[in-house]
Amino acid sequence: MAENGTVVTEFVLVGFQLQAELQMGLFFVFLILYLLTLVGNLGMILLIQSDPHLQTPMYFFLSHLSFLDICYSSVIIPQLLETLRTDKTVITYKCCATQFFFFTLYASTESFLLAVMAYDRCVAVCKPLLYATAMTPQTCLGLVVGAYAGAMVNSIVRTGCTFSLSFCKSNNVDFFFCDLPPLLKLACGETKPWELVIYLLAFSVITTSISAILISYLFIIRAILRIRTAGGKVKTFSTCASHMTAVALFFGTLIFMYLKGNMGKSLWKDRIVSVFYTVVIPMLNPMVYGLRNKEVKKALKKALNTMKVSQ
Repeated sequence: MAENGTVVTEFVLVGFQLQAELQMGLFFVFLILYLLTLVGNLGMILLIQSDPHLQTPMYFFLSHLSFLDICYSSVIIPQLLETLRTDKTVITYKCCATQFFFFTLYASTESFLLAVMAYDRCVAVCKPLLYATAMTPQTCLGLVVGAYAGAMVNSIVRTGCTFSLSFCKSNNVDFFFCDLPPLLKLACGETKPWELVIYLLAFSVITTSISAILISYLFIIRAILRIRTAGGKVKTFSTCASHMTAVALFFGTLIFMYLKGNMGKSLWKDRIVSVFYTVVIPMLNPMVYGLRNKEVKKALKKALNTMKVSQ
């Protein structure tokens, strides 16, 4: 319901209503970042699929991470670009709910997938002789399917709870996409039970994933400490460095956004954080894995040399 008692059929995104010059400047910045995200992640997927040396569980999971980065940035950025270019800020109720659902789905899946990748590194470091037996293609596929299934349940329940609320204060969403904090500011009536379920879901997804990652890395650290040579320790630890960087970037922003005590009270700060995890992190992940991974760099050089020869 809106202020006049009518049913809300659309929302107005007012998160980036700025001067025309600033809006066009932001349009080109976000466009460049989005193109880099697409090129980087699509390139990573194609590289993994084309190079036989990258047909391992770690790169299988990495290709899915790249796919998720493309998906959840694509849920947000094209619509943001359209808003900045045309000043078209209206989004229908159904489109808002759909955007919310898919963004939650892809972000939750990435959360679970990062936990799966930590488990993969744990097996590789702690049980290297049993790695091929433990991480079979069937096991890897099952872990990925489990990540998507868990995220689907979370997304369905979270979206259902959020859009079961009555929106009667206004239909102006003080944000650049349909995210939880600004939508909760528009809700009225008895919202506490729904908010409790929504917060518990966010808490459970983040804590479950982080717990799995921390436990995996405790075993990894213990295994590294048993290595006698300093060079061996550095080499083993370096295999986990890219994943640790991705985990720190992704969960750091999510924890700040959804588990901080004043969620939704400082929407300008929330906007900055949201831009980071919807625009910047999906662009950075291919660079993190590409620049820090010798096998990826080797495969990229090989692919570039092949292209030069073919020309």
